[in-house]
Amino acid sequence: MKKIAFIGAGQMAEAIITGLLSEKRVGSDVIYATNKGNPEQLIYLEETYHIYASEDMKKVVEGSDVVILAVKPKDKTAAIHAIKPFVKNTAVIISVMAGVETKAIEELLDQDIRVIRVMPNTSAKVGLSATGLARGRFADDHAVKLATEIFESVGLVVEVNEQDLHAVTAVSGSGPAYFYYIVEAMLEEGVALGLSKEITTALVNQTIVGAAKMLETADLTPDVLRKNITSPNGTTERAIKTFDDYHVSDHVKKGVRGAYERSMELSQGNE
Repeated sequence: MKKIAFIGAGQMAEAIITGLLSEKRVGSDVIYATNKGNPEQLIYLEETYHIYASEDMKKVVEGSDVVILAVKPKDKTAAIHAIKPFVKNTAVIISVMAGVETKAIEELLDQDIRVIRVMPNTSAKVGLSATGLARGRFADDHAVKLATEIFESVGLVVEVNEQDLHAVTAVSGSGPAYFYYIVEAMLEEGVALGLSKEITTALVNQTIVGAAKMLETADLTPDVLRKNITSPNGTTERAIKTFDDYHVSDHVKKGVRGAYERSMELSQGNE
């Protein structure tokens, strides 16, 4: 890659830039970034990562091999119209805009161009994103390989059919928030039971990290891992029975389904 342009210079763009540089996928001299109305962020990125950052769209986009659209979905039309005069037809366009279909991007650019749509999550900031990737109508294997290499710098990448990105969004795109929600409740109850906030936080955080590591390395399914620590008539069994009494599993499934349905709505332009 001779030149990568980021359109939108927020947290996700910074996470990807950090990953690319820390993994030594590219040098800082090939990374360019721009945004709208936040010159302070551009200065920060330039000084922190030694990339080229500017509000000049032509300088950022012109000649780019990869253009990463990292703006909010509601800003898609303005952003794509702004880059359109400067995008070369051999470029790969990678979109991290939730709910925006590759077809819409192709139509706005008004050319047969390779578009890849990705759905990472905020764990990209620590190099542990779970990213779903889908190719547009004109995207070839080379474009997919290029996008995969970029997002592997911030975690796991899986390719799916574009219609399945709604499910990816519901499971992993929004997924970190579900776990944070559970952690919030555990922290509140730990403090209510008499532990200090600091001790409760340390215990809960380590418990989450340990459980994730077990899921990754133990070669056992979640239900088996759960049953292995659920002794008959013990403390864990009491907690699980209480969860079941309140249909927690059903509510989690409904929440994931709600995220899926909202992703569908966004793809249809229902802001």
